[in-house]
Amino acid sequence: MPVPRTVLLTGAAGGLGTLMRGLLPAYGYTLRLFDATPIEGEPEAISADLADKEALREAVRGVDAVIHLAGISLEAPFEKILRSNIEGTYNLYEAAREEGVGRMVFASSNHAVGFTPVPAEGEPLIPVTTPHRPDTFYGLSKSFGEDLAQLYWDLHGVETVSVRIGSCFMEPSSVRMLSIWLSPGDAARLFHAALTAGDVGHTVVYGSSANTRLWWDLTSARALGYDPQDDSEQYAEKLVAEHGELDPDNPDHANLGGPFCTSPPQWPY
Repeated sequence: MPVPRTVLLTGAAGGLGTLMRGLLPAYGYTLRLFDATPIEGEPEAISADLADKEALREAVRGVDAVIHLAGISLEAPFEKILRSNIEGTYNLYEAAREEGVGRMVFASSNHAVGFTPVPAEGEPLIPVTTPHRPDTFYGLSKSFGEDLAQLYWDLHGVETVSVRIGSCFMEPSSVRMLSIWLSPGDAARLFHAALTAGDVGHTVVYGSSANTRLWWDLTSARALGYDPQDDSEQYAEKLVAEHGELDPDNPDHANLGGPFCTSPPQWPY
């Protein structure tokens, strides 16, 4: 696929969106920014909610591809997740279909498969074909997004790469994160590969750096042309000294979703 010239970045004011605003232009992209929160210093950014169908039509009009990062990124009551992550993602896909946008990159999450057991030492890495096992309403919305992407490919020919992002921060902050960390630089490399690989149909990939303690299989991501450069192991000594190694007998450490599988939030907040 030719390198897209103009890419709509939803969730551009969020943590990951802010990082990508700084890194993706180096790959030759012109970013059109969309977020419910106004972005300081970006007068051309579109400030609207994912429920605003007209604003979404305007946002996708004329772009070559979309990176969809917008939505609630933490667990929340189902009604909020429904409006933002489920209905909002549907609204975006409909706008993209109506405007003829052929390539989407969807920010899925490891929480879509959060109840998948962590592989023991020597066991195979977790494949992208592992069944959906969401650990939260948030994870459920990411499972929905992946299935929606599959539907829009099968029914309408809209291609998507669904990226099950682990934890994308400047550096990991927990021992669990050593296995699922995605450095900002590798995130940009992965998004670039997802935007430019040919004939992706609907492809699911794990979003992780080349971590020594990796839990999941990056084969489908590498097949897109992704070549991760970073490894969380440089932070391991400090984090293990502070928190200790993961304990396979601790229920909070048993599954990909970590404590989200054992200590769901209580409502109302």
